[in-house]
Amino acid sequence: MSNNLETLHQHGVSVWLDDLSRELTDGGELQRLVDAGVLGVTSNPTIFATALSKGDRYTDQVKELVGKGVDTEEAVFHITTEDVRRACDVLKPVFDRTDGIDGRVSLEVDPRQARDTAATEASARRLWEAVGRENLHIKIPATVEGLPAITTALSEGISVNVTLIFSLDRYRAVMQAFLTGLEQAKQNGHDISRIHSVASFFVSRVDTEVDRRLGEIGTDEANALRSKAGLANARLAYQAYEEVFSTPRWQVLKEAGAHAQRPLWASTGVKDPNLPDTLYVTGLVAENTVNTMPGKTLDATIDHGEVTGDTIRGSYGESQSVLDDLERLGISYTEVVELLETEGLDKFEKSWTELLQTVTDELERVKTQVEAQ
Repeated sequence: MSNNLETLHQHGVSVWLDDLSRELTDGGELQRLVDAGVLGVTSNPTIFATALSKGDRYTDQVKELVGKGVDTEEAVFHITTEDVRRACDVLKPVFDRTDGIDGRVSLEVDPRQARDTAATEASARRLWEAVGRENLHIKIPATVEGLPAITTALSEGISVNVTLIFSLDRYRAVMQAFLTGLEQAKQNGHDISRIHSVASFFVSRVDTEVDRRLGEIGTDEANALRSKAGLANARLAYQAYEEVFSTPRWQVLKEAGAHAQRPLWASTGVKDPNLPDTLYVTGLVAENTVNTMPGKTLDATIDHGEVTGDTIRGSYGESQSVLDDLERLGISYTEVVELLETEGLDKFEKSWTELLQTVTDELERVKTQVEAQ
């Protein structure tokens, strides 16, 4: 295991890779990263769209799908679930070794359904059954409409990665949805010790939007707050996590075998090249957390990430002051996080459209080849 990843692990941080492709699973690279200390994988529509546009490792499956006459939507379903199934198999030893805590692979519901509770619930069930691996996480966006879908999925024994969380209020609502889901799962007769969940709290995108607004203000006071909002917001999220998972309500579930829903730091690749490339890794170290990193950030962390211990506890007062100072300058926290949720959904829908087009083109290309033979 990489020394820096081992140090993160010793401080309670599980390192996951925010990338997935058949090149990674079939070419042995994912196994190499697991050997280096990577303990899980997350995916999203953007990642799948990128993966399918490169290389030829999908050709055989596409030929098979053309032979079956499936449409584009169904082809996307088969391709993405197969990618995730293969990654689950690579990570199964980690899953077994950690008793299900890590060794997880995330697969997102169709982002076009993020505002439709019933459709999200149905999608979660179908994906869970299709992949057929216990170390799967179904990703459900933390929209208002997504909250009851999170509860329903958990109540049916489906492990969940709640994604696109930007605001502290929404994060608290996510944790309540989690608790309710586990309570219902217990009532439904499920072994709640086998149900796991993470809550993906996005970091760098907060700085990108806040820093843009600070740049427009342009004062010394504004400039002094640059690149502080993302860490402050995430650290306050951890404070909320500590509060919720020390309540009597949680204690009842814990005594029944439940595992806490871990905070997962997402969007941890820096967008500003002037910032340290491991800022959102070394600045968010605390027990029982996950940090999912794009490949570039993972490489930087392995190479020169300086892990000095817990960098979250003890920072709550300072973090709240950052958000208070932003409000005083006229930067509305509520406005920023609502915008980021909308933009996040829009980006995933756009990537899904690109994925559909990529698969359509690939199906047509292979179909033409088959017909010419």
